[in-house]
Formats: sequence, C-alpha cells, structure tokens
Amino acid sequence: MHPASLLRQAGLKPYPLEALSGGEIGQVWRAGPYVVKTHPSPPPGLFQAEARGLWALAQAGVRVPRVYWASEAGLVLEYLPPGPPDWEGLARMLATLHRQPAPTYGWDGPVFLGSFALPGGTSSSWPHFWAEKRIQPLLEAAWPQLGAMGPKVESLLAEPLPQEGPALLHGDLWQGNVLHTQEGPALLDPSAWWGERAVDLAMMRLFGGFPDTFWTIYQALHPLPLEVAQALPRYQVYYLLVHVYLFGSSYLPMLDRVLRTRDGLG
Repeated sequence: MHPASLLRQAGLKPYPLEALSGGEIGQVWRAGPYVVKTHPSPPPGLFQAEARGLWALAQAGVRVPRVYWASEAGLVLEYLPPGPPDWEGLARMLATLHRQPAPTYGWDGPVFLGSFALPGGTSSSWPHFWAEKRIQPLLEAAWPQLGAMGPKVESLLAEPLPQEGPALLHGDLWQGNVLHTQEGPALLDPSAWWGERAVDLAMMRLFGGFPDTFWTIYQALHPLPLEVAQALPRYQVYYLLVHVYLFGSSYLPMLDRVLRTRDGLG
C-alpha cells in the first residue's frame, strides 16, 4: 500500500513524503510527525507483531515511537527527531530491560525476524525452545546455501547453554535499530519475545557500533557472567542464518568466522 493511502486508512492528515533509511525489509517514509512503514508483499501479521513488540517494550520502560496505526498493510508510528548520542542512557535502559524477569521462554503471539516468521509458543526449557523454535527453523530454511557449514551449525543444537532466566528481548538489536533522540535513546523495529538476554547482546556484538562506553556502563549495571559471554558466538549464529536465508551467501564468511571463534579457532 502507498504510504499516503495508509495515512488515509489511519484517518490521519496527509503530509509530504520523505524516504528514510532502514528499509532493508520494507519501505520507510517520514510524513510530517509520522513514520510510515510499508512492504510490497508483507507476511500476514508482520506489522501487528511489530506494533505489539513496541507496546511490550514501552510497558517495560523502553523509549519507543508511539504506534498510531497497525494493519496488514503497514504501520504508522511517531516520528522521533534525532538528538545527540547518549550511550550511558542506552546502557541504563537496556540493563533495566534485561533485569526484569519474564514469565517463560517464547511469546504468546507471532514473531518475525526480519520477514522470516518464527514458530510461536512458549516453553519452560530454554535449550529445547532455542533448538526447536529458533535455530532449527532457520537452519532448515538456509540449509541449501550452507554447504559444509550446515552440519557444523546442526551440531550446536546438542550442546548445553548457560542460563540466567528469561527476559523481554528486543530481538534484533543492531545499531540501526537504536535511535538517539532529543529525549534520549529509543529502540526501533523489534522482534520481541522472552528469551535469554545473551540473544540481544550477541546481535549487538555481531555488527558492532556500540562503543566501549556503553559496554562498561552496561557491565557495571548488569554484569555478564563469563560463561554467558563465551556463549555469545553461538547466539550470533541465529542472526547469521537469517541473513544467509534473506540476503544470500555474502554472509557465509561471517558465519564461518563465528563458528571458528566458537570452536576456539578464530
């Protein structure tokens, strides 16, 4: 749907449209005080899932854009004017989020990583949930492109994982989904669900962009046990599988490096 049509559907005043960055999966536009997100062929439930994730993060004290409208065709969000970087504020916000206990692992609604639909449901067993509901579906989808790396990823499913307990996750926390606003840092484009906080931290480490200042403050507020820190490469495999599936073999060298790091060879 054209963004102007989505604004009309939402009963909002039209504004001149300006294309924004961040549309790797769909298209993102600014329309005056609004941001409009559309997709040429969105999977059913994609935008409603994002809206629910934003609501959940807001309830947990995270700054996010207000949702004005969510439908199968797209989202209308609040436009947050950019401001100066505030890494201390981001560290405090994420440490607070990750310290709040969640009821279980999983989510009681649809979850998407990018445009990839993940299995729903919840579980009290983190190793079972992680293997069956997160890694296995992505492994099966990306298997034709993985070659010899496929069995290496598959072998991870049998290995134990350290656990701290479930917390609400952003779920796709790379630098591009952090916006420093005039009122402080905000999070965008969540893939929200309940899981181990290492899943968020692994993505933050994977593509970089978070300075030492952030990590020093976060670690002081919510120290990361050594065994959890050592498991981060295994969680990075989750994100690299979806990148291989959605964007192609250019991510295979990065996946190979992560697997070698996990094996102590990197």
